[in-house]
Amino acid sequence: MTEATSVEVAESVGAVFTPERARMIEPPSDAPAFGGLRPKDIAEAEEFARCLSNNLRHLRKYPSRGITNYRIYERDYPEVPLIIDLYGDAVHAVEYEREHSRTLAQHNQWLDLLRQKLCEECGVRLDDVFLKPKHRQRGLTQFEKFGDRNVTRIVQEGGLKFEVNLSDYIDTGLFLDHRLTRAMVAKHAKGKRVLNLFCYTGSFTVYAGAAGAAATTSVDLSNTYLDWCERNLRLNGLWDGPHDLVRSDVMAYLQAHSRAQSDLYDMMIVDPPTFSNSTSTDEDWQVAQRQSELFNLLAPLLSPTGVVYFSTNYRRFKLDEAHLAKLGLSAREISKQTVAPEYRNERIHRCWLLRHAAVQGQQPVIESSGQ
Repeated sequence: MTEATSVEVAESVGAVFTPERARMIEPPSDAPAFGGLRPKDIAEAEEFARCLSNNLRHLRKYPSRGITNYRIYERDYPEVPLIIDLYGDAVHAVEYEREHSRTLAQHNQWLDLLRQKLCEECGVRLDDVFLKPKHRQRGLTQFEKFGDRNVTRIVQEGGLKFEVNLSDYIDTGLFLDHRLTRAMVAKHAKGKRVLNLFCYTGSFTVYAGAAGAAATTSVDLSNTYLDWCERNLRLNGLWDGPHDLVRSDVMAYLQAHSRAQSDLYDMMIVDPPTFSNSTSTDEDWQVAQRQSELFNLLAPLLSPTGVVYFSTNYRRFKLDEAHLAKLGLSAREISKQTVAPEYRNERIHRCWLLRHAAVQGQQPVIESSGQ
């Protein structure tokens, strides 16, 4: 007798199992290790599908509003610890580590069954479901690489185009949690000199450029990301505009920058990694430990009426507002306006608007589209 595939098992018995029935007929703990999926595993997949279906029903109006890249599942059912984002007609899913009693063979079958459920609920092809494991941060790199398949897609957001890589990294090249922040930047970028630090693939730069920024400067230490940023600018017909891409350590760039009045910036976007290291620099980057040094270098480069959008994903981060006050800067947290409403984790990032304290009363209106 041949071993049934996970899809065959799901098709033959998955529809009739409930979590209660699965508990009643679960095989003993000493059952053969290679006996296919257990009823418990199938029941978990069914419950996951129901949860996902419910989420999608609540988000059904997003596409009609022009929102085609968004989060659809965030470990809502604890037994299936996935983070899932929809990118147009493709699904990007990340599996977080969690203890379980499945064998390796059973776990792989279980993941295959989850992928099948994703196809059914999202209406996409199996080849358009990208599922990756995320291990607890043990190494020294910010972006964990899984391969070199280079499966890229062009997706749209806010009327703009962006290249995403769905196959090779946990991070696809477009941080969906900052969709509303990008819209804010676009609203206030017209005619401004914009500095995008730790620019990654340049999505903020594209938004600012498309909104009519007078000039943009994007700084990152990675040639890979700067090349990606250039491709994004080209996709939107912006490459011939006043956009400078600078390969440099951000701190070194700020230290070397002219303090002349003509070189000040009206808007800065600063979204640093929690931690990173590189053979190109002598010091590792840790946002919590180096925030004061960063703000010391930023403050003299901010024009009198300029603003800084500062954000971080570090959950334990505490902004040193006392130090900012010594630099003549005020801070207003705007996280509630920048985290998209479909995120179950409302602290996926934190974001502040910084400006010179002397013009605090002239803060721009911060609005959220609720989308």
